[in-house]
Amino acid sequence: MSEQTLLIALAAGLAALLIAIAAFLRGWQGWLELKRAQLAAGDHPGEPAAPSPAARIELADLKERVRRLEAIADGAE
Repeated sequence: MSEQTLLIALAAGLAALLIAIAAFLRGWQGWLELKRAQLAAGDHPGEPAAPSPAARIELADLKERVRRLEAIADGAE
């Protein structure tokens, strides 16, 4: 390779590395901002969130369906 081609390849590689680093840092800043917002809102990852009333109703409905299916399965055997 000629010296000029090598210089162009090195410059392109350096530019690609700088772009990758900038993208990583932008993602890191976004992640930190998300964590700051979660801390400010009082969200703690170790604490489970309280289920909404709609989720409770849906869960009760699913449990009832399972009970019906189990009753059908017990009666069929």
